[in-house]
Amino acid sequence: MIQDIMNEHEERMKKSIEALKREFASLRAGRATPSLLDKVMVDYYGTPTPVNQVAKVAVPEPRMILIQPWEKPMLHEIEKALMKSDLGLTPNSDGTAIRLTIPQLTQERREELKKSVNKKAEDAKVALRNLRRDANDAIKKLEKAKEITEDQSKKGQDDIQKLVDKYVKLVDASKAAKEKEIMEV
Repeated sequence: MIQDIMNEHEERMKKSIEALKREFASLRAGRATPSLLDKVMVDYYGTPTPVNQVAKVAVPEPRMILIQPWEKPMLHEIEKALMKSDLGLTPNSDGTAIRLTIPQLTQERREELKKSVNKKAEDAKVALRNLRRDANDAIKKLEKAKEITEDQSKKGQDDIQKLVDKYVKLVDASKAAKEKEIMEV
């Protein structure tokens, strides 16, 4: 029973870490990556669709993203979506493809990004702590219902804490790596 609770909550912790990594990937750190466009949705005949499903997204140079739509009419739609997005990049179209040039980050912008990384990491830690609370509550309910002993409950809660500590270390490692990437000139 306790193992089931641990397995379920560990899965949810893994998902929290994956979500954090996706958040970090969408942060612009001065280097062009196709994942910058993951949150940009294009109006594809009335349906919001990710850019990478309506066009080929490539990185021909470290500071440039090249977007080649599979259908010519989508060029304008992709441009509109990029302008509306919070990327802060201006699309440059030549009629067949769109080029996004990633500017060099200023020190001020680096500091802002670092704060954003810290906030996202802290949000992930809060999510992990909430999962710990949920797991501990489930274990305490089992103890109250006399399905497990007090010792089993204590050990289960200790195991949950060890699990949370492990995932908090992963959050810290991801945060440190992203901060290093942002602060690189």
